[in-house]
Amino acid sequence: MTENREVIIEVKDLKKVYRIGTEKVVALNSVDLKIFRGEICCILGTSGSGKSTLLNMMAGLEKPTRGQILIKGEAIEKMSERHLANFRQRHIGFIFQSYNLLAALTAQENVALPLIFRGVPKIRRERLAQKYLKMVGLGDRSKHKPTQMSGGQQQRVGIARAFVGAPEIIFADEPTGNLDTKTSTEVMNIMWKMSREKEQTIVIVTHDPEIAVYADKVIHIRDGLIQSIEVIEDNDVYEKRILPFETEKASDETEKASDNIQEGGIQ
Repeated sequence: MTENREVIIEVKDLKKVYRIGTEKVVALNSVDLKIFRGEICCILGTSGSGKSTLLNMMAGLEKPTRGQILIKGEAIEKMSERHLANFRQRHIGFIFQSYNLLAALTAQENVALPLIFRGVPKIRRERLAQKYLKMVGLGDRSKHKPTQMSGGQQQRVGIARAFVGAPEIIFADEPTGNLDTKTSTEVMNIMWKMSREKEQTIVIVTHDPEIAVYADKVIHIRDGLIQSIEVIEDNDVYEKRILPFETEKASDETEKASDNIQEGGIQ
């Protein structure tokens, strides 16, 4: 029952107006919304609908013209930049469409980066980064730099980086926007599985209805207004799919076992 679940994000009467020269553009108008702990929420809309503006407001990246945004009961629009930065470090992770990896750093170093700001010792940072790279199927790519990886692999690194600090909330802005269909499915499967394991809340902004099938709640937004909110009970979409890298790993292990048997037994 939703009334017994914890509201982790609440938006009240949110409005955002941009000034472009002498013109006023209303990007969001009278938006009200509740997102519960552990929920995967998809904000679905076309380009210019206001979906990215809404995400930026909830993440504290932009200030609203009017209204209130409560995360864990705290009004983030009233926070100073310093307080907000500390709050995001403790409670929020980000996944970006363009990956936003540092080209000079290895996959492991990119994943470990958020832990530096938390003061986590180097040995523990490296161990956690390697653990999360294995979770996204990149345990053997930890020393690779972004230019040595495909787009899908870079996005998996981005996912590991977002989850490594065990944040309660993950904001994902068009996380599959630069990926093909197969890789998009792979990336969404990973995010779905990882969030379910630790009851983390994910808020995804997308224009793709295929991504919405992973959500517990789909918010349809148009012209800065919420048109409808669709709630999917007991969404078990992941149970119907197999992660591609798990399939590949299983296939590799089967081949190795077969080779060992032919050589006279498994070592």
